[in-house]
Amino acid sequence: MCSVVGQRRLSLRLVQDERELNAVQRLRWRVFYAEMGADAGAPRPEHLDADVYDPLCDHLLVIDEDASAGEQVVGTYRLLRESVAKRSFGFYSAGEFDLAPLAHLGGSGELLELGRSCVLPPYRTSGTISLLWRGIADYIARHDIALMFGCASFAGTDVDAHAAALSYLHHRHLAPAECRPSVLPGKGVAMDRLAPGSYDERRALMELPPLVKGYMRVGAKFGEGAYVDHAFNTIDVCVVMPVEAIADRYAARFSAAA
Repeated sequence: MCSVVGQRRLSLRLVQDERELNAVQRLRWRVFYAEMGADAGAPRPEHLDADVYDPLCDHLLVIDEDASAGEQVVGTYRLLRESVAKRSFGFYSAGEFDLAPLAHLGGSGELLELGRSCVLPPYRTSGTISLLWRGIADYIARHDIALMFGCASFAGTDVDAHAAALSYLHHRHLAPAECRPSVLPGKGVAMDRLAPGSYDERRALMELPPLVKGYMRVGAKFGEGAYVDHAFNTIDVCVVMPVEAIADRYAARFSAAA
């Protein structure tokens, strides 16, 4: 899958070998650790963001065909299918949120966890994001995905700095109770930091991270509570996206009837 974004020729495909997986892990290090200030813990001289889930997952690659060798991988998304998760460590998000309410929602299809999304700063455009979503659209059609979910992050661990934005999600975009994940006990904070009417909702919407706003545009809802991830220097919310509920204008992109 190819696209021209600005003056760059970008292509999209899945990781095919260990070398490409290492390129993804180096990209994630540059974004999560060098840029966003995640704590690597033990020294990692190889500068790779890697964990036990990586070999199990499929990884979308955004490749700049015009970049020099070694600098071509500029964006990624990690995809973990329910059938794979059940045979191994489960879902990554289960370490932050109680996912039990999602267990019955797949029906005859599968659940798909989206994670570790990142794009290098010069490529953070609507064109690049659209290319990634086109790849996800193809993937969910190929694997009969019924529901997507995952974590989306706010930068930093100062909950009060995001009080209005978190409150807005809680008051306006909370998932229905029957399909609402919740942050694990003792690991998170309430999202309704401010009372309804006590903050500017328009400004709160503008303050949401671009990825969160992107999820909202396709009809996403959010779980109860937020997880404060000190290791990654983020505040995480749980996103729930039933494929059948995706907004009309995105139905063709996701090969689903809204």
